[in-house]
Amino acid sequence: MAEWFEIADADMVDTPALVVYPDRVRHNLALLATQIDDLGRLRPHIKTHKSREAVLLTLAAGITKFKCATIAEAELLGRCQAPDVLLAYQPVGPRAHRLLALMEMYPRTRFSCLLDNEEAAQQLNALAEASQLRVPVFIDLNVGMNRSGIAPAAALAFYQYCQTLSNLDVVGLHAYDGHIHDEDLAVRTERCHQAFEPVSALVAQLQDRGFTPSIVAGGTPTFPVHAARPGVECSPGTFIYWDGGYGRAFAEQPFLPAALVLCRVVSQPTATTLCVDLGHKAIASESPLDKRITFLNAPELQPIGHSEEHLVVAAGPDHGYRVGDVLYGLPHHICPTVALYAQATAIENHHLAGTWPTVARDRILTV
Repeated sequence: MAEWFEIADADMVDTPALVVYPDRVRHNLALLATQIDDLGRLRPHIKTHKSREAVLLTLAAGITKFKCATIAEAELLGRCQAPDVLLAYQPVGPRAHRLLALMEMYPRTRFSCLLDNEEAAQQLNALAEASQLRVPVFIDLNVGMNRSGIAPAAALAFYQYCQTLSNLDVVGLHAYDGHIHDEDLAVRTERCHQAFEPVSALVAQLQDRGFTPSIVAGGTPTFPVHAARPGVECSPGTFIYWDGGYGRAFAEQPFLPAALVLCRVVSQPTATTLCVDLGHKAIASESPLDKRITFLNAPELQPIGHSEEHLVVAAGPDHGYRVGDVLYGLPHHICPTVALYAQATAIENHHLAGTWPTVARDRILTV
């Protein structure tokens, strides 16, 4: 009986290639819906897949809110008529102009963005005023990742300041805790609660002043914690394709791997090693060498060397592999891996079933 990942017509696929299994994507979306009390509290990030097909499956699952990181991703969502899109990035320079252009181009989609300082807020407000638009904004909070955002203790004044700007509508708070990824769920939960405490304090202050902020919080690692937090919108992303890294680290989230990298043995440099066509350009390579790929049909193969176009693996003596053998690789980190491919080949019932273009890996679509 064939393994779930095996492709009957794999000989038709040139490698390296990204392959996606739509039935597993649907499974992961359905599973996500069971893990929260209200679909309206889901705002998944599309950075993992960047594809129209995955967006449409998400909409079909009853999810109407989305999060993205680039204008291209936002435009893809506008093309799909997604009702509510948060650009989880502060738009500065040309990006602010592009956001306003999207708002004019796709009026059926409610676009919002992040802000964390007065200069950016003033620039966006001036551009919005000139375009006769009102821009919904979320105040970006730094809850410990130290990447972007304003300290919660300073956010009350900034929230109130943005409220005075004529063409901005301050609708809520954004608190991304991507620095919290402990494998122990109890430890992760405690750290998540600690990081959220100043957010709760800020919300209380805002409510005392008559504001009712929406809250968007977390990613995939802290999704189970925020899902149990009443009223908070959750933004997992990796769940839709899953990967080897999260699969090992977050066992409490039983999502299925839904995207793999197909590659082939292209050489046998020694009696105990193989070379496969899976270089830096074909698999995310920011992790250590032993945390880049696991071959589902050859888990004993261990990477020992990596370059732009090649991956060398130790196979051991008398291994039995031959040049041309197909390997099914589960990436350790799927999100940047997907961005290396112009398209994914869809696999249904073990056969090729069309393509899923990775449309939003480009920085510019039309705007």
